[in-house]
Amino acid sequence: MKLNIVMVEPEIPQNTGNIARTCAAIGAKLHLVKPLGFEISDKYLKRAGLDYWDKLEIEIHESLSEFLIKYSPEKHSMFFSTTKGKQCYSDVNYAKEKEIFLLFGKETKGLPEDLLQKYINQTIRIPMRENLRSLNLSNSVAIVAYEVFRQVGFEELEQISSYFDKK
Repeated sequence: MKLNIVMVEPEIPQNTGNIARTCAAIGAKLHLVKPLGFEISDKYLKRAGLDYWDKLEIEIHESLSEFLIKYSPEKHSMFFSTTKGKQCYSDVNYAKEKEIFLLFGKETKGLPEDLLQKYINQTIRIPMRENLRSLNLSNSVAIVAYEVFRQVGFEELEQISSYFDKK
C-alpha cells in the first residue's frame, strides 16, 4: 500500500516539518500544494523535520487545481480531512486500497469548501469535543496516517525493536 499525504497551502513551517518527519518515518510521500506560507529553505521547517529530509519523497505542486488534474479524485482513492467530515477517519476501510491520498488543508481555514462539497462522501474527521475548532495539523496527519497503517498490520514498518537484543 502506498500512502500520500497532501498538504494544501500549509502556513506554519514547524507543522510541515513535523509532517515531513512523520512521512519519512512511515514511508509516505509528501505533497506540498502552493502557495506555501513559508520558504522550503525555512530554518524552522528544516529544524522540525530534523535530519529526515533525505529520507523523504516529496512532490511540490504549483496549485490545488494542478494537483487535482494530475491526481484526479475520480481515479484515485482520496480522503479529505475536515472537522466537517461525513465519517470518522477510523470507520474507513483503507486496507482494500493499493494507493491512498489523504488531503489536509491550511491551518487557518482547512480545505476549500467547494472541494469538500464536491467530494462530501470522501470527507473524514477526527472526533473531538464540541465547540473546539480543530487539532494541531501535524497531530491530525499522524493520527490518520497511523490508522491507515494499523489497518494493514503496519506493513513495511518495524514493529518490534531489537535494541535490547543487541546488548
